[in-house]
This record gives sequence, structure tokens and C-alpha cells, in this order.
Amino acid sequence: MLTMRPFNEDKTWGDKQKKDYILDKDGNKIYDKTKRQYKCKSVPTTDWNEKTKAEEWREGWANAVNKYLSEHGVKEKIDHRSYERQGIEQVPTIHLGVAASQMEKRGIRTERGNINREIEITNQQLGQLRARIRKSKDWLYAQPLTNAPTIVDIMSNISAGNNTQTNCQKVRDLKTRANVFMFLQNNNIDDMEQLVDKITQINNDFKDVSDEIKKVDRRLNTLAQHLTQYDNYKNHKAVYDKYKQLEPKKQETFLEKHSDEIEVFKTAQKYLITIMNGKTTIPEKSWKTEQKKLTAYKFSLCEKYYGLQSDVRNMELLRKGTENIMRGETRETQLTRKQELE
Repeated sequence: MLTMRPFNEDKTWGDKQKKDYILDKDGNKIYDKTKRQYKCKSVPTTDWNEKTKAEEWREGWANAVNKYLSEHGVKEKIDHRSYERQGIEQVPTIHLGVAASQMEKRGIRTERGNINREIEITNQQLGQLRARIRKSKDWLYAQPLTNAPTIVDIMSNISAGNNTQTNCQKVRDLKTRANVFMFLQNNNIDDMEQLVDKITQINNDFKDVSDEIKKVDRRLNTLAQHLTQYDNYKNHKAVYDKYKQLEPKKQETFLEKHSDEIEVFKTAQKYLITIMNGKTTIPEKSWKTEQKKLTAYKFSLCEKYYGLQSDVRNMELLRKGTENIMRGETRETQLTRKQELE
């Protein structure tokens, strides 16, 4: 926070705002008979309260911190922009706040802490699958489409080199082959070119599902904060009201005993005033309805995600089968050369 008043050249305080008179079509001041003064509007003498300034100052702070981090050999950098603006495919965690942060430090799990833990798991899972898709895609794009191994050859080499002596291992091997076969059949894949098309489709589908999951998660996190703050407001309102009704002398004693509840209430009240933007009725029912719908929608997105996960697993098995063929050819070539030398 800072003053809106500028400094004058003589180091005295300047005016926070100035009058800008409203003129008629001829350029004359308009007199207001009711207020007995000329019509005017207040104009700030500085631009410090404009929304764009917050962005400038955040960027300036980031640049200053990064300068000193660099001078002290620290590789980490900070960025004032959101993950979305930075192009980072990650769901941002929510702000814990003082009360929740202190509770988490004491080992007490909070609603906000649980939300952040769920976000971290989501980011980890999305990141792992993204890396696996990229690895399979890079490998497939590097394969020659001419004289490539046939799908039948790849299928027969999926488990080559593995120990399949026991019945359990043989059953597991058959199940693996059956899953890969169904994957190929359901997607009408007969050759390597079609396999390349499929990994491209998987990559595009993953991006769509990932973007949608992040979008839903962001809104669910916001709704969770709204509802948590409203619960805090309701649960501690009686204590706060009692505190306000007490005489000043008794308030201090009461505050010592109920400081946590009063602080939580004030934080919740301030939060709700900010998000309601002048409205007085808290739409708790509407928030809960939207939360329920989005949760169901997220489950459907997760089903698509797990389907993609299964497809990626089958792609990895096909890659493994191809690599087994290549290793077999290498061993065969080496054996032939050895025989020729002998």
C-alpha cells in the first residue's frame, strides 16, 4: 500500500486529485443550481491506482529479485506471470493463507492444504503421461516407414527375451498380447504409418483432455475457496458479533481468548466482500450445484485420461516389440560376421 498523493517540487505533499470542470458545447462551465456549484468530476493527479501499475510493479520486483539471485549464483528464478501466461502446462496451487499455513506447519491437515496436495498429484500424473507420449512420439517419428517391421512381426516379439516359463508368466504374456491386439484392431492399425497417425492423435487428445482438466480444476479450486470462506464466515460470525457488542474494556480480554476465530472471520468477510463485488446474497447453493456438476465432469475427463494412459501403454509395448526385433537382427548380423571371420 502507498499514498495516492504526489510530491511537489518543494518536497511538500501534493493533491490526491484535482477538479475537471464539465463544459457545455460552447466550452463554458455548467452551473448546478441544486448543489450551487459548477459541475465537475474528480481526476487523480497520479496513475498509481491504475490496474496496469500492479503488473508493472510485479514485473519490476521479479526483475530485481532475479538480478540479486544471479549475482549470488542462485539458478532459480521467479516469474510474476501466471502458469498459463508462461505456457507452463500445470495447475497452479491455491494460496494457503496465514491460518491454514500455520496449521499445516503443525501437522494439521486443512481444506486448502488438501486441495494443494490433490493439485500436486494431478500435475505429477499429467507430467508423467506427457513425457511418455513425447518419448513414444519421438521414437515413432524416427522410424523409417519403408522396410519397417510388420505389425505381425512386432506382435510376436513383444515378450521376446522375457522369462515366460511359469504358467502365471505365460498367462500374463497372453493377456498383454491380447490387449495390444485389441488396441490395434479397435484403431484399424495395420502398419507403422497408421501407428504414427495414432500417436499423433493420442498426443492431440491428451492436450485437449489435459487443458480441460486444468480448466475444471482451477474452477473447482475457486469454488472450494468460496465455500470454505463462507463456512468460516458462518461458523465464527456469532463470536465476532459478540466481540463487537462488548464494551472496549472487555473487548481486549475477549480478543485474547478468541483471537483465532475473530481473525478467521475477518479474513472470510474480506474475501467474500471482494468476490461478491457489491452483491449481498451469497450464492452458496449455486456454488455447490456447479461444484457437483464439475466434479462429475472431471470424473468423465479422468476416464478419457485413463483410456489414453492405456493406449500409451500399448504403444510402449509395440515399441518394445520393435526394439526386440532390432536387437535380434543385430545379434544375427554379429553371428554371421563371426562365422565369416572363422
